[in-house]
Amino acid sequence: MTPLNSHELRKGFSSFATGVTVITCIDMDGIIAGVTINSFNTVSLEPPLILWSLTKNSRLMPLFTVGHKQLIHVLDRSQEKLAVRFAKIKHEQFIGVEHHLTLNGLAKISGCVAYFECETVAVHPGGDHNIIVAKVLSLEDHPDREPLIFARSKFVGLNLTESSLSQ
Repeated sequence: MTPLNSHELRKGFSSFATGVTVITCIDMDGIIAGVTINSFNTVSLEPPLILWSLTKNSRLMPLFTVGHKQLIHVLDRSQEKLAVRFAKIKHEQFIGVEHHLTLNGLAKISGCVAYFECETVAVHPGGDHNIIVAKVLSLEDHPDREPLIFARSKFVGLNLTESSLSQ
């Protein structure tokens, strides 16, 4: 069997549809930053834990070490431009983005489907990424909004209807 290359692997992974999140944090100088992530997943209900991953060489990695807080935004179907904007790490990302600061100084972007305020409890190496495990400290959910989905290397919407799983 021929070993996989990263292009083939990325193409295969793109068949798995995921939600799209922007994770915001604050640096040591009080500057707010954010990054688009679609590697967000639940770990545990008791205690409430989530995980997500970030490339090891990201300039933001030091801001997500153990004890640091972050705000995970589940993007609304209409927020595709935000996903693209925060996928490109740059300075002054929040100019023109409707947001306010939480009590913890984290940027909260308006209009998202859900918000998870978290604190990193562990960071594990995972190849070229770090796996960040965080405890959920608070949650805000807006079930009337529809999430943005990423599949086959493009953004798609999702029409939610009553599911037999919830019955």
